Parts: sequence; C-alpha cells; structure tokens
Amino acid sequence: MPGFAQESMTAPLILASASPRRLQLLAQIGIAPDAVIPADLDETPLPAELPRLHAGRLATAKAAAIAVLRPDAVILAADTVVACGRRILPKAESETEVRACLELLSGRRHRVYGGICVRAPDGRTWERVVMTAVTLKRLSRDEIDAYVQSGEGIGKAGGYGIQGRAAALVSAINGSYPNIVGLCVYTAAGLIAAARATS
Repeated sequence: MPGFAQESMTAPLILASASPRRLQLLAQIGIAPDAVIPADLDETPLPAELPRLHAGRLATAKAAAIAVLRPDAVILAADTVVACGRRILPKAESETEVRACLELLSGRRHRVYGGICVRAPDGRTWERVVMTAVTLKRLSRDEIDAYVQSGEGIGKAGGYGIQGRAAALVSAINGSYPNIVGLCVYTAAGLIAAARATS
C-alpha cells in the first residue's frame, strides 16, 4: 500500500535528551519520538564562552554524539541556558545553588537561550538558538525560602522552573514561553520537518 511504503521509508526520530519537559512539549504538538537517547556530555562552558554560543554548541554536540549511535535517524537535540548578562547560570544541584540563582535574578531581567539542533541521516544539520527575555519580580526572603524548600529548582537551569511554582515569581516574558520550559516547539517542529523532507 502506498501509505505504508511511505511510512516505512521515514527515518525514525530520536530525542537526544533526558528532559521529561521536552518530551511533554513535543507531545503537546503531536510529535512522539521513536526513542529517547540522552547524550552524556561535559556541559561545562568554555573559557569566555558567551551564553548564546554555549547553548548552540551543546545542542549540536549532543546531536552529533547520538548520530554515532543512530546514523539512520533524525536526531533532535536541545540545550537550555539561563544567563544574567554574560554570566551563565548553573543547573542548580543544591538548595544553596537555587538560592544563589534566585537572589541574583530577583527583580532583574535575564535571558533564556534554547539551542536546538536537528540532524538528518545524511549528516546535514539545522541549528537555531532561540532567546526569551524573562523578568522576575523582586523576591522577598520568604518567597525565596519557600521556593528553595519546595525543591522545584533542583536540576533546573537558573535554579527555577517556570512551569511550576516559579510561574508566580515571573513578572514579564518577551518571547517563546516553551523555550523557557525547555524547547521552542515552533522552531523544533520546523527543523524536524526540514530534516524529514531530506530523509
């Protein structure tokens, strides 16, 4: 049958990320990866590396790493970087880091960079970096304490997750909301379509 033949020729889609939020965002627009294979890379910024370049470099490196394992597939890789000026904030691994991030971002405008790379089986890549500006309200000590104690900031770039309790701390957004969560689905969908058209 023509429909079956066309479907069988379509390269599988691999999400090169362990983030459940990226998987949920893709599901929201009807995209279900055939497999999830996280890329295990050193995500330490290079000396003097700017946030935008860091996000793009990591997304591209993740796609390349998984392409070695699945050269037959379309690979979607992404990375989220929260930056205050030129400073790249960490993915908070402790309550101390969450608190330090919130104290720095309190009452300030910062940027969230989402690096996206889609790689086709023939090695061609499509790369974008999406930027969203976010402003947090001026946080009281009690607000910071409550958020730190919630545990939501652990493992999040910049020490907060806007899809949870931190939504009440954000006073303004300029740009893609899904980009802050972990993936600009508008951009990702376009890049996936471009890669599928060649595979």
